[in-house]
Amino acid sequence: MGKFTTPKCQECPHRKGPLMGCCQLEELEFISGNKVAQSYQKGQRIFQEGAPSLGLHCVSQGKIKVTKTGGDGKEQIVRLAKDGDMLGFQSLLTEPKYSTSAVALEDCVVCFIPRADFFRVWQSNVQFSTSLMQMMAKALGAAEVQMLHLAYKPVRERLAEALLLLYHTFRKEQDTEIFSMSFSREDLASLVGTAKETATRLLSDFKEAGIIATRGSLVSILQPNRLSEIASLYD
Repeated sequence: MGKFTTPKCQECPHRKGPLMGCCQLEELEFISGNKVAQSYQKGQRIFQEGAPSLGLHCVSQGKIKVTKTGGDGKEQIVRLAKDGDMLGFQSLLTEPKYSTSAVALEDCVVCFIPRADFFRVWQSNVQFSTSLMQMMAKALGAAEVQMLHLAYKPVRERLAEALLLLYHTFRKEQDTEIFSMSFSREDLASLVGTAKETATRLLSDFKEAGIIATRGSLVSILQPNRLSEIASLYD
């Protein structure tokens, strides 16, 4: 785990986000002076489900998967995170241990705000605490929708939905080129909630239909509108 030079919150391109955008300049300076930034390599764990929840994690750059282990011991991807996203806030407010794990999908940089410093701002800044409550409500709503879809949507429709999630989460708004990213078949199956073999077979079907293209773990989305049609068949 390599040490990374800590970027300043005041100069962060994500400082206008829903949470840090609520902070006054002196609060950003306080957070920036006490946080730690860490670089992580692809596949490296940022925090572990069941470990003590020590603070808030902010993604400075990179792509991350958030996972939870089911009763059968299988990993389920419950969220994808990108630059500017916050991780671990649910556990920080509701329980002493992380309820999920976070793993780097590529080399990334994550800033860590210790628990005590986080609560100092949370208790003194009403806008900050209100924004955090809204983030928690949004996360709960997304989790409920995901559970509902796992319960009644066929795997083909869930796979289309998962590919769209990758597309909308990680595609830059200004990009005009075809969206592509490396995402393993195991991770895709974990995101969909199915077996790797099933995800691979259906992915081949989408490829044959010209909806996507693949090369190894690289997936390119050629027809996002077609994926939207498939994903919404049971809505």
